[in-house]
Amino acid sequence: MRNFQRLLLPFLIALAPLPALAQVDAPAAAPVVAVPTADVPTAGPSYVPAEAGFGQPRGSYDLQVPVTPIAREAQAMANNVLNPLMAATAIFVLILLIWTVFRFRASANPVASKTSHNTVVEVVWTVVPVLILVWIAVPSFRLLANQYSPPKADLTIKATGHQWYWEYEYPDQGGFSFDAVMLTKAEAEQRKSPDLLDTDNRIVVPVGAVVKVLTTSADVIHSFAVPSFWVKMDAVPGRVNETWFKVERPGVYFGQCSELCGTKHAFMPIAVEAVPQERFAAWVAAKQAENGITPPGVQPAASGQRPPQIGVAPMPAAPGVTPSTTPEPPKPTPVAAAGAVTPAA
Repeated sequence: MRNFQRLLLPFLIALAPLPALAQVDAPAAAPVVAVPTADVPTAGPSYVPAEAGFGQPRGSYDLQVPVTPIAREAQAMANNVLNPLMAATAIFVLILLIWTVFRFRASANPVASKTSHNTVVEVVWTVVPVLILVWIAVPSFRLLANQYSPPKADLTIKATGHQWYWEYEYPDQGGFSFDAVMLTKAEAEQRKSPDLLDTDNRIVVPVGAVVKVLTTSADVIHSFAVPSFWVKMDAVPGRVNETWFKVERPGVYFGQCSELCGTKHAFMPIAVEAVPQERFAAWVAAKQAENGITPPGVQPAASGQRPPQIGVAPMPAAPGVTPSTTPEPPKPTPVAAAGAVTPAA
C-alpha cells in the first residue's frame, strides 16, 4: 500500500491546479520598500485598472487579442496556415485509418498481400510533405525577418531578471530604474487587478512607439514574455538579448517569466501599461523628479541657488515698482580675526 501511495503522489502533484500550488509558496519578498496599500493610487499614468479578458489569459484555448504588428502577423499565420493544415492532416489521417481498417480486414483478404513497393505512392508521400513544409516556411521566414529586423527604436527599456522579480531601466530618459514585484492578493483586489499577474510597478510605454527591450539576468536564466505582443526573449546572465514591440492600443498587458528559474518562478509576472504620449511624458517627468534626474533642456541649479520652479509663474512686481536689472554687488568676504587659524584649502 505504501509503495502504491508513493507512485500515486507524483501524479496527484502534477495534476494539481496552479492555484492549489500557489498556496504553498508565497510571492517573492520585495527587494525595496513597497508602497503602502493605503496609499496605492487607483488611477494615474501607471495604475490604470486592467480590462477583463484583454491583455491577460481569458480562460479558453483561444489566443489573446493581438495588439502589435508582429502579433497580428503571427496570429494570421496561425489562423490561415497552421490551424487549417493541422485540421486537414488530422482529417486525412482519420479517413486513411478508417479506409485501411475496412479495406484490408482479414475477412476480405484471406491471402495477405506481399506488395513490396509502389512508385506512385512513394512519390506522393515524398512530394506532398515537401510542399507542406514550403507552405509553412515561406510565411515563417517573413515573420522571423520582421521580428529580428526591427525599425528604429523610439524608446529603449532594459529588463533584468532576478530571483524572483524584474528590474527595469529607462536609459533614454536619464537612466532611472525600478523593481517590479508581484502584488499580494490584497493589493491586487484594491487595484482591481487580476491575482498573480500584476506588479507594484509597471512598465509604461507610449502607444504607437517602437520599444526596444534589452534582456539580461543577474542570476539564472529567465525569459521576458508578453503573449498579447507575441514577444518572448530569454534573459541570460552575462549576455544582452534584444527584442521589440509596438503597441497599437492603450491598455494593460500582462506577461510572465517563461523560463523555469527556481521555486518561485510562477510568481514573477510582467505588467506593461500602454498610454498616450502625453501621459507617458508626465510619468517620465515624475520618475525623473523622484530619482533627482534633471530633464533635458533644464539647467541644473548651481550650489546655493534655488532650483527653477517648473510650471510656476514668476512673482509680479509691486505696483509702481520697476524690477531692477542691475545685479546685486558681491557680498564682502569675511576677514579672519587676528590669531585665528585659517583652515587649509
